Amino acid sequence: MNIQNIIHADKEILGGQPVFTGTRVPVESLFDHLEAGVSIEEFLDDFPTVSREQAIALLEIANKITSAKNFLQLYEAVA
Repeated sequence: MNIQNIIHADKEILGGQPVFTGTRVPVESLFDHLEAGVSIEEFLDDFPTVSREQAIALLEIANKITSAKNFLQLYEAVA
């Protein structure tokens, strides 16, 4: 899945906060839900405009970033 099919940022949508493409659901909300112990299924029930494929793809991207050899440089770039 292409990243543009997963994440979109537009200053006209939630002030430019990254959202799941085609929705107004911030990507951050998935991580907030998981951190609170909410399952992916419950998250998808709460936000039916987000597809399972988008949620899984976002987690795969996060995994790749955090397991990359240069993760400290990546972190510093976004911190």
